[in-house]
Amino acid sequence: MADGSTVDSGGRQTASVIITWIMAASGGLIFGYDIGISGGVTVMEPFLKTFFPSVLSKMADAKQDEYCMFDSQVLTAFTSSLYIAGLASSLVAGHITKAVGRQGVMLLGGLTFLIGAAIDAAAVNIEMLILGRLLLGVGVGFTNQAAPVYLAETAPPMWRGVITTGFQLFIAIGVVAANLTNYGTSYISAWGWRLSLGLAAVPAAVIILGALFIPDTPSSLVQRGKLDEARVALRRVRGSIADVEVELIERSVEESSKMEEGAFRRIVHCRYRPYLLIGVAIPLFQQLTGIIMIAFFSPVLFRTLGFGSNTALMSAAILGAVNLTSILSSTFVVDRYGRKLLFMLGGAQMILCQVSVAWILGAKIGFDGQATLPKGYAVAVLVLMCVFAASYGWSWGPLSWIIPSEIFPVEIRSAGQSISVAVNLGITFICIQAFLAMLCSFKYVTFIFYAAWIVVMTAFVAFFLPETKGVPLESMGELWRRHWYWGRWLVDEHKHVGTP
Repeated sequence: MADGSTVDSGGRQTASVIITWIMAASGGLIFGYDIGISGGVTVMEPFLKTFFPSVLSKMADAKQDEYCMFDSQVLTAFTSSLYIAGLASSLVAGHITKAVGRQGVMLLGGLTFLIGAAIDAAAVNIEMLILGRLLLGVGVGFTNQAAPVYLAETAPPMWRGVITTGFQLFIAIGVVAANLTNYGTSYISAWGWRLSLGLAAVPAAVIILGALFIPDTPSSLVQRGKLDEARVALRRVRGSIADVEVELIERSVEESSKMEEGAFRRIVHCRYRPYLLIGVAIPLFQQLTGIIMIAFFSPVLFRTLGFGSNTALMSAAILGAVNLTSILSSTFVVDRYGRKLLFMLGGAQMILCQVSVAWILGAKIGFDGQATLPKGYAVAVLVLMCVFAASYGWSWGPLSWIIPSEIFPVEIRSAGQSISVAVNLGITFICIQAFLAMLCSFKYVTFIFYAAWIVVMTAFVAFFLPETKGVPLESMGELWRRHWYWGRWLVDEHKHVGTP
């Protein structure tokens, strides 16, 4: 609303409302399943024998460097190729949203992911394997762009953090499901990896069915001129007794519907620059926490530390379960204590964990990687990684999806979320492609590298991120105008002053 005030619509949480949010949040399932499945199959010997025999040969070398056992750019390309496709498709999704809405984009994402899963399960060579990964990436790019914004646009302000956290929660559920699947299929010696990759069709089917049974967001419908459908959608997500008042939404997006064309050009203007900088910084920092080691390469990391293949897969499942539990705990506090406190407390814990792991590896394996980590210390590393996963799970994990989905003004929200997701997927590609080579070159110092970044990002949040807890989406502009730093960048729409 233009004056930044809020109106209590009298809505309540009904079964229909909750089902709508669950269906939308399930868009995170395909991303989570892929995160967990790709790291697991890369330690399965039948998979390596089929596609990466050179890695198996390196593992059989009696004098191999423990840090360099899995260092293969082709192997990392199997995982990272998805994120290049996801980067490109997330930007395209911003344009498609204008035509088919957020619901339609989620449906397209699920269908594309389903096709990619089928191709990967049937792959007979590297080219076919990578093609499937690229299609999976398109699916991830579409759903990552649409689902978090869908949740933010339909959630009441006082519950927006909890509801938007649902996307990260479903990512974590997908990771745990994938890790348990990998552990089970690892006992199927010849084709277990095919089953792991093919079962990605299950979360794809979930998001397809979910997208078919939920309405589009009221804001998206109004922007496309579907006012009657917007009224119905708003009643569904606020409850039948709510005083809908669609005209309030119409006023909040009236100008944006005229400005939607050229949103990607408009977003670089001075008045939008603070939102853009935060929308880029948060997903960039999220990947520089070092979560890449947990999310994608925990089985590989645990094999490096001396765990057997099946034990490494089970350890990865334990990490995923810890992460899932911590995200559940985040839902109870994110709208009570706010975003900034969780960011900073989680950052402090992750720094301690990274430094401690670096100290253990440096003391017990050394820089040459010739020694094997003693069992007691390997367990200590597992415990520290669990604490790290928990810290990430209730701080940077869900908050990195919440913040970009809620800060952008509605007239650039699709473009802003597309850019934020593209940055997330782009930096993920770089981190994945570089991680195994970095571990081989920097050894235990890799953990110090990530710890240093967490220091930087924690300080950034403390000084530059406004607290968005409980602030209605239509009132975000006023919050940013009052900020000690960003306020100088924003142009007052009425007085046209304030540019630096």
